[in-house]
Amino acid sequence: MNAGSVLPLAFAGLLAAAAGPAGAVELHTERSLYRNIVVYDDDGLRCMKFGRHAAGRQTCMSLADRDRLVFDYTRMMMAALYLNPSPQRLLIIGLGGGTLPTALQKILPAARIDAVEVDPAVVRVAGKYFGFAPGRQTTVFEEDGRVFVKRMQKQQIRYDLVLLDAFDHEYIPEHLLTREFLLEVRSILAPGGVLAANTFATSRLYHFESATYYSAFGDFYRLKRSNRVILVRAGGLPDWEELARNAGILEERLAPLGVGREWLLPLIGVESGWPPGTRVLTDQYSPSNLLNVSN
Repeated sequence: MNAGSVLPLAFAGLLAAAAGPAGAVELHTERSLYRNIVVYDDDGLRCMKFGRHAAGRQTCMSLADRDRLVFDYTRMMMAALYLNPSPQRLLIIGLGGGTLPTALQKILPAARIDAVEVDPAVVRVAGKYFGFAPGRQTTVFEEDGRVFVKRMQKQQIRYDLVLLDAFDHEYIPEHLLTREFLLEVRSILAPGGVLAANTFATSRLYHFESATYYSAFGDFYRLKRSNRVILVRAGGLPDWEELARNAGILEERLAPLGVGREWLLPLIGVESGWPPGTRVLTDQYSPSNLLNVSN
């Protein structure tokens, strides 16, 4: 999760208000500086959501098999490794329950990982209820993701892999959706560095997000289920043969996560071209203005 203004009405149809699942056991609730945080067990899963009445879940963990990735989108994010199978320095923006850094620590034990989360309460909850424990190569920064990227930009730090997974209870914070932010991220990618971004598969912003990513990176790969994961690589996308070769290299390491090439490779496709006149999201022309939603 990360801070920033959000779209309070734009996704109301997608994220209808809902109470916790029937039969769920609530373990923890608190009001942080940013929002309500709720942790509950339900049907063999431990989940976190932001907002007592939000339908969306930020994190779920299998209580029977804690290595297995529960959500399709987290498994799809692993496809970033098909574009660069041996990243040495990683940046993850948005912590949730620590699912992504926990998985990547296990499959890339020598890699240095920076995880950025704006809400200290989320970091505490991830450790207490989801077993998130930063390894010796992992550092957690409690600050806004864009502020962190700007600082790395000034320090000329470069990453081999950047994962954007910053969500509030409604959608991605606006300041992490714009072309200016994506260009800042592009500037901290090492040669051959990869960006993976978790977005919605259907939303009123879909084409605008696509056009914005294209304006910053050109054609990109995408995987789509209930979410859409966008993949780009500095210097251009790899061809299919390289993806398949890297998938084979990674198959054994990804298997404990519940990720396999037979499931993952067919989801990958190139996305390019949008309806004429599609607006690029910018710091000045924000999603709120585009959708005529007042903050």
